[in-house]
Amino acid sequence: MPHPAHAPPLSVRTSAPPAALSLEARLAATDAAMTVRLEEAAVAYEVNTAHIPTVPVDLGDVVTLPLTPTLQPPAPYATPVAALLQRAHHRLLTDGWCTGALIDVEGARCLYGAIHHEAHGDQSLASRGLQILMDAIHREFGGDVDSVPSFNDGFASGRVPLRMLDKAAVLADARLL
Repeated sequence: MPHPAHAPPLSVRTSAPPAALSLEARLAATDAAMTVRLEEAAVAYEVNTAHIPTVPVDLGDVVTLPLTPTLQPPAPYATPVAALLQRAHHRLLTDGWCTGALIDVEGARCLYGAIHHEAHGDQSLASRGLQILMDAIHREFGGDVDSVPSFNDGFASGRVPLRMLDKAAVLADARLL
């Protein structure tokens, strides 16, 4: 065994170059190291805070709102067309939105069906509501949309149609209709 004083200098020693790790291997190593550090930090936190007394909190003292939200319509618009569109919006929120039919077997309605239902037989009011809705749709989506039913049926969810109904109510109110 050679004496350490007689060992070759470090620059002369040969060693294999470190093997390049794949991205997955580096991520796994980093994950393992972080898991160890987080576990150590959790233990240190428990040790450092063990002497602090805690009092359980009763959620009844903290939560003052109902636990289940209720759908309540906002204050009604003063103008008839805006109020109609707002009622139709609320109808879709409560009964559901559908596509391909005025009303489906579960009671959900399309935009056109909700407006006609909330107009209570007043064809003039329903017609004005549909016209304002088309104006709002054209403002946002351009003039390529040819009817409310085709707009309604162009969506897989009611999020955009409901938003447009809400925008139409604001537009009708601004126009004092």
